Parts: sequence; structure tokens; C-alpha cells
Amino acid sequence: MAVNLEKGSTVSLSKENAGLTKVVVGLGWNPSETPGVDFDLDASAFLLNDNGRVSSDGDFVFYGNKFSSDGAVEGAEDDLTGGSSDGDDEEINVDLTKVSAQVNRIAFTATIHEATSRGQNFGQVSDAYIRVVDASNGSEILRYDLSGDFARNDAVHFGELVRNGNTWDFRAVGEGKSNGLFGLCREFGVNVG
Repeated sequence: MAVNLEKGSTVSLSKENAGLTKVVVGLGWNPSETPGVDFDLDASAFLLNDNGRVSSDGDFVFYGNKFSSDGAVEGAEDDLTGGSSDGDDEEINVDLTKVSAQVNRIAFTATIHEATSRGQNFGQVSDAYIRVVDASNGSEILRYDLSGDFARNDAVHFGELVRNGNTWDFRAVGEGKSNGLFGLCREFGVNVG
């Protein structure tokens, strides 16, 4: 049975899932119903070191870079509309056995593509969630349903995998951010010029 998390809570992935090596991190959402308006959210992952920053730009996985430099994280196929099915809108695959030793957290985020020019924000998104699934059998391990007022935000830090010695935990973050993907890149140390 999957664990439902609240903001700020942490759960051990290996406690109930002995031998867990590969996970799928699924993100889902439903955009507001505005006819003729595209609403494109993008999932990204940042592989972070002890300083909370990427060690190189290869530790940033998004629609323009599908694989982390260590080969542990594979980015999502870009869903241009969101809410198109009952399942995840975008999924990121993580092989926990391949994560570089210098990485102690993997942050999962979502941003709204061209949010400023389209006048869009996360206040116009409903039913947003992040979940972790055991890739070996498809069973959902945990789920965090995002709630809160994100009307001023065009990016959200959903949650993160956290290395705990030889095991991994998941922490529900649910923190709204500004300045979209550019702002997240600057925060996590990606070279954006």
C-alpha cells in the first residue's frame, strides 16, 4: 500500500521495499480549462551535491538533456498538454545503483513553459502530484498530492530523493518558485550564462 505524504515529511524507500534499485518518479497535473490556450508543464531533475548544487551541467535533466552524466537519471518525454490521461503526465526514471557518489539529493521540479508570455502560473493548475513507483513491478511506493496557493509561481520544487548512507529516502517539498526553469537553474548551480 502506498504512503501518502504531507509537505515536509520524509519516508524511507528501502524500509518496505528491500532490494529497491530502480524507481519511476511520476508527475501529474491538470491545467485550467481555457479553450485555445496551450498549457505546457515540464518535469526536470537536478542531481545535487553536498552544497545543494549540481557538480556539472550534466547533472541537470530536462527536455533538452534526457540523461544525467552518470547515466542514472533518464528524463521524461515532454507532454505538451498535461491532464491528457488518468496516469502520470511526465515520468523520470532513476537507477539508484548508478547515481554518482557525489550526489546526495535529486530534486524534482515542474515548470510552466513560456509562463510569462502566456500569463500562466501554478495557481491555474489543479490535482498536481508526485509519486514514486518501483520500476520492477509498477507498484506505487508513495504519493504526495501538492496543495497550496501557487498563484505567483511558475515553477514548483515537488520533492526529492535523499541519499541516507546506502539507502534512499523521499522528502515532500512542495515549494513554489519564481523565474521558471531559469530561476531553478540558477538556484541549483546550472550554468545559464
